[in-house]
Amino acid sequence: MAPVVDIVFSRWTTPILWTLNYQGRQRFVELQRRINTITPKVLTQRLRQLERDGLVVRTYHPEVPPRVEYEISNLGRSLAPLFAHLAGWATSHLDDVEQARRTYDMNSGATVPAALSTPSASG
Repeated sequence: MAPVVDIVFSRWTTPILWTLNYQGRQRFVELQRRINTITPKVLTQRLRQLERDGLVVRTYHPEVPPRVEYEISNLGRSLAPLFAHLAGWATSHLDDVEQARRTYDMNSGATVPAALSTPSASG
């Protein structure tokens, strides 16, 4: 299971695949605009890795200026039901997660363990 999680759920993989699956073929700049919090360097790295993993197809068009497009592969598209399931889970449960976090923070967030609040002997 760990290799699958590493491939599919690394920091930017899911937003890239989600975007390519639902928006279709994208040029680099279009993809970067849609995922506006990703840096160009990281987007380049992730796209290369996704292409290497067979989840994304890169098409180079030898024009002036050159044009490169990215699209989700059939292998990548096979993950669409998983992403749809996750989106459904998020819609149903993210409010519950936020409530659990608030409850946790109210009950234990303000306390500091005694070992951390005691000054060291070397002071």
